[in-house]
Amino acid sequence: MHHLYVYPDQKMSKIEKEVYGNFSEHLGRCIYEGVYVGEDSEIPNVNGMRTDVVEALKEMKLPVLRWPGGCFADEYHWKDGIGPKETRKRMVNTHWGGVVEDNSFGTHEFFELCRQIGCEPYVNGNVGSGSVQEMNEWVEYMTFDGVSPQAVEREKNGHKDPWKLKYFCVGNENWGCGGNMTPEFYADNYRRYQTYCRNYGSNKLFKIACGANADDYNWTDVVMGKAARYMDGISLHYYTVPYNWKERGQATEFDEECWYETLNKAYRMEEILTKHEAMMDKHDPEKRIALVVDEWGTWFDVEPGTNPGFLYQQSTMRDALVAGLTLNIFNKHADRVRMANIAQLANVLQAVVLTEGAKMIKTPTYYVFQMFAGHQGATLLQSSMDRNEIGCEGRKVYDVTESASVAEDGTITVTLNNLSMTDANAVAVELAGYGIASVKGQVLAASPKAFNDFDEEEQVTVKDYTDFTLENGVLTANLPAASVVALTITKA
Repeated sequence: MHHLYVYPDQKMSKIEKEVYGNFSEHLGRCIYEGVYVGEDSEIPNVNGMRTDVVEALKEMKLPVLRWPGGCFADEYHWKDGIGPKETRKRMVNTHWGGVVEDNSFGTHEFFELCRQIGCEPYVNGNVGSGSVQEMNEWVEYMTFDGVSPQAVEREKNGHKDPWKLKYFCVGNENWGCGGNMTPEFYADNYRRYQTYCRNYGSNKLFKIACGANADDYNWTDVVMGKAARYMDGISLHYYTVPYNWKERGQATEFDEECWYETLNKAYRMEEILTKHEAMMDKHDPEKRIALVVDEWGTWFDVEPGTNPGFLYQQSTMRDALVAGLTLNIFNKHADRVRMANIAQLANVLQAVVLTEGAKMIKTPTYYVFQMFAGHQGATLLQSSMDRNEIGCEGRKVYDVTESASVAEDGTITVTLNNLSMTDANAVAVELAGYGIASVKGQVLAASPKAFNDFDEEEQVTVKDYTDFTLENGVLTANLPAASVVALTITKA
């Protein structure tokens, strides 16, 4: 029996809703077929956006969406994606599969998608192959309200009023696919490029610098040291890859050792965040600058028979546990982590939805995001729990992870993950100084390799959770093996 103590009187940082964000790149079938099918498609759509996908994302309460990449961002030239679609330039997507990109999904389409979903747009600018002028003019095109060359062009292309754009990142992975830069060189470029990303009228940009790859703490130190006062946030990318990049394994076929290897790698997010935050504290002790984890998630071998450059993989309960574990870690780092974007939205890596023609399925990862939505905008509560280490030699994890938050109306959300592949776990939940008046719950549980497919009834879906007792103000929750549980608690 584990004991979880939640302290309602010890309120910590706000969990920004953007922590539950997503990422959409021109990669494989994420944009085309995933969210955008065009106005003339037989698949139900509104202005080209798939109705089924939009509705699913609204139900998931998606708060923010990053676009157009990813590696694609630093070869993307935004003027190729505006104007009449029949005259837009066609290009080769050199990063992802060598396919032809026809630019039929561009700036107008992205903002239309965000409008339909009801989420904040997050745009990634091109530093690797783009000019300062190009980035400056894109910001003007999107946000200037008045008479200017780009505002006139925007109106000519069918959108008189400017869009509201808060989040803008200057470059992507500039240590790698975005230009193979040193941190010193990038920091100088960031200072230059961001200068010309203007705030027009009431639109104020939240400027994000390209941050580090995984455990490259020197990158954070150098870029913060040279450019902290010019940024509102700095990004971080970390993927959960079993073993190594050459031995990623399959998404749906794995043994017990690989199960714990994967979760052990996901647990590294805690260490990585802590060490990057220490670097940030050197230059920003007041924690003004946000840490934006705008690429994270599992990365396995592609599904057999699919284009290797499309990064299409299935999603099992293993992915659901990686998502639940990681989101609980983000919650506990709410003082710095104020946005995160899982990779990716549809049909790529740890996607929340998969599509096949007119069919769409929600993945186990989708349901975890839906279950954790109660944390969005809530305040993190101090909590503590005794835990046990489980797993294989060299691949240990804690058996249960948790986080707790309180909403403005006093409702407390507690999310629990049982990482054991084989064993159930019981957790006694107490609100220190309070009793528990009522509890509602949801559970996501299935065999570890279970996933949802197009031609079968869903194997992994959220169900009402009732396997708990409430006696004398103590909630005892029984967690099935390989499960995620979300509890909504009213204190006495």
